[in-house]
Amino acid sequence: MNLADWLYQLTPSPALLLLIILVIALVESLALVGIAVPGVVLITAAASLAGHQELSLWLVLPAACLGAVIGDGVSFILGYTQRERIPHLWPFDRHPEWLSRGARFFQRHGALSVLLARFVGPVRPIVPMIAGMLHMSPWAFTWANVASALLWAPAYILPGYLLGRNWEQLLEVSAGMPYWSMTLLTVIGLLGVTFSLLRHQLAREGRAYRMMARFARGKRWRRRVWLILSNHQPRSEFPLASLTLLILSLVALCLWTLMVLEAQGPLAMDLQIQSLFATFDWLTLLAIGQFLAKMGDAYGVLALILPWGIWLLRARHFVAFTHFAGALIGIAIANTLFKQFAARARPDVPDYLVGSMSYPSAHASTAVVLYGLAAAFIAQELPMKWRFWAYWVAIAICVPMALSRLIIGVHWASDIVGGALLGLMVCALVRISYHRFAPRPLIPAPWGWLTAASLVLLSARIALLPHA
Repeated sequence: MNLADWLYQLTPSPALLLLIILVIALVESLALVGIAVPGVVLITAAASLAGHQELSLWLVLPAACLGAVIGDGVSFILGYTQRERIPHLWPFDRHPEWLSRGARFFQRHGALSVLLARFVGPVRPIVPMIAGMLHMSPWAFTWANVASALLWAPAYILPGYLLGRNWEQLLEVSAGMPYWSMTLLTVIGLLGVTFSLLRHQLAREGRAYRMMARFARGKRWRRRVWLILSNHQPRSEFPLASLTLLILSLVALCLWTLMVLEAQGPLAMDLQIQSLFATFDWLTLLAIGQFLAKMGDAYGVLALILPWGIWLLRARHFVAFTHFAGALIGIAIANTLFKQFAARARPDVPDYLVGSMSYPSAHASTAVVLYGLAAAFIAQELPMKWRFWAYWVAIAICVPMALSRLIIGVHWASDIVGGALLGLMVCALVRISYHRFAPRPLIPAPWGWLTAASLVLLSARIALLPHA
C-alpha cells in the first residue's frame, strides 16, 4: 500500500468532511475562540482531504461559506447583546488593546470593515463583535457578512482543494525527480504550519513579542535594533484594490490550474489558438517574437532593472528596492515550482528550452510582475487623473510579450493565462506588503537617464548574448 492509499483510508466520510469544513470556518470566525485557532492550516488541510476524495466543489464551498457566515453572525450577536460585559471577559480583560484595535479598524472603514476584516488575520474574529457592540444595523451587517464569506470561501478553500486533487502525483515520486524538491516541499510545509501557529505570539499583543521587547530594553544596541525592526508605520488608506486583486487572482489561478491539470494535455482552446497562430508564418512576426523572447528572459529583465536598482540603492529607497527585488525572486521561484509539479509538455521545444516545462508561462508572469509593479510605483507619484496611463502602458507591453510565446510556438494559450494570473497575485502581495511601510516619495528621479540606460543594456543583451 502506497502513502496516497494510506492517507485516503484516513479520510472521513464526505458528509462528515463537509461538517468539519463548516465547523472550522465557523470557529475561525468566532470571537474569542478564533483568536487562538490556526484556521488557515486547518481549513487548508480539510480542503485538501476534500480534493483528494474528489468531493464536489459545489458542496465544499457552500459549507465553508455557511460556517463563516454563522461564525461572524454569532460574534455580532454576542457583541450586540453583551456590550457591557465583554471588556471584563477573558482575554479582553488582560488585553484591552485587542478591542481598541478592532474599534479603530471599524471606525476607519465603517460597514466595509466587516468585509475587509475577513481577510485581515489580527482583527478577523474581533470586528464582527465590535460591529455588534457599536450597534451596527443588523441588515447592513448581514449583507457585508454574506458578501465577505462568498469571497473568503474560494480564496481559502481552492488552494487546499487543488493540492488534494494532485496528492497522488506529488506522493508517488518517480525515480528521476530530484531529492531536493521533496525536501523543499517538506520545509515549506513545516514553515507554513509554524508561521500559522506562532503568528499571534509574534503580534504586538503576543507573549513572545512582549518578551523580546523586555529583552531589547536591557542594552542600548538592542534597543536600537528593536526600534529599526519594529518601526513599521502603516499608511492611513487601506489597500482595498490590492486586496481585491489578490483574492480574485488567487481564486482564478487555482480554478484555472485545476482545469489545466485535469485536462492532462492541451485544452481544446489551446489547439484552436495554436492552429490560428500557425497560419501567421511571417518572418517579420517571428523575428519580433524572438526579440520579445530575449527581452523577457533572465538576461533581458536584468538589463532593464539594473540601472533602476542601482539608483534606488544610491537614493536610499531601500523599501522599494527590497519589494521589487523580492517580487522578481518570488515569481522566479513560483514559476519553477509550478512547472515542476504541473509537468506539462511544451508544443515546441527549441534547444535552449530543453528540459523546461510549459505551465505557467514564465515570460508572461515575469512581465506582469515587472511592468505591473513599475506601473504601480510610477502611478503613486502621479496626479490622480494621469495614473491610468501608467497601467495602460504596462498592459501595452505585457500583451505583446505574452502573445510572442504563441507566435514562436513554445507555449499553449492556457499557459499564458496561468502565468498572467500568477503574476497578478504576486503584484498584489507585494503592494499589500509595501503599504505597511511609509517610504519616501520616489520623486524626483532621473527618469530619462535611467530609461536610456535600460534601453542601452537591453540592446546589448539582444545583440550579444544567447537565450538565457
